[in-house]
Amino acid sequence: MNLIPYLPTLHAGLNLTAATLIALGYYYIRNGNKSAHRKCMISALFTSGMFLVSYIIYHMNVGNIPFSGQGLIRPVYFTILFSHIFFAATMLFLVPMTVTMAIRGVSAKHMKYARITLPIWLYVSITGVIIYLLAFHLYSV
Repeated sequence: MNLIPYLPTLHAGLNLTAATLIALGYYYIRNGNKSAHRKCMISALFTSGMFLVSYIIYHMNVGNIPFSGQGLIRPVYFTILFSHIFFAATMLFLVPMTVTMAIRGVSAKHMKYARITLPIWLYVSITGVIIYLLAFHLYSV
């Protein structure tokens, strides 16, 4: 059975799950529950890691999929897509640095990185779902 056609849906699900876990992690740390925060963030990290692996597998097999939307939606879509790609690339640096500071117990640096990492990670996860909906459902061929 060829699972490749189902990977975009899996990607959207993983992105939605990561966004939920990130938001919950933020909620828990703001309410002083470090244990729940840690569990949510580790789960978000694992979920995003699974996304990255399956995303690479998908694009190694399929390549790029052209966006079929026409008119005003095209610049909107590509603006979202390019900002998503840019911020996703920054995550390759930000997430490991933020996690490393947490593991080392350097709370001040962890919090400094987290204040930057969390909103970007959340943005990347949410825009990943939006891109999926636009490219595979609302404007699919």
